[in-house]
Amino acid sequence: MVIEYAGTVIRAVLTDKREKYYDSKGIGCYMFRIDDFDVVDATMQGNAARFINHSCEPNCYSRVINVDGRKHIVIFALRKIYRGEELTYDYKFPIEDDDSKLHCNCGARRCRRYLN
Repeated sequence: MVIEYAGTVIRAVLTDKREKYYDSKGIGCYMFRIDDFDVVDATMQGNAARFINHSCEPNCYSRVINVDGRKHIVIFALRKIYRGEELTYDYKFPIEDDDSKLHCNCGARRCRRYLN
């Protein structure tokens, strides 16, 4: 385990409203979906995990684990990570139509060119 993605757990139906609010205030939004019902919003109350970037060739991966009936998002290492090396994981965004594609800038040799 590298780090838990910490923040406030909110209902998934509230994410669009929060994203619009953060955008209207010029605040960068950091959210991670736990499942179809819950999302961790790390925008205002989170930890360093919210700053881990996407890569198509990551050195970490994320998992939702259950501890005493509560779901947690945890980042694990895929391999040995060296001092000073950036932590990355694959965001695995849902596939979107061509008009909604988000360009990827990870720089990996096998970059898929899009996050979704």
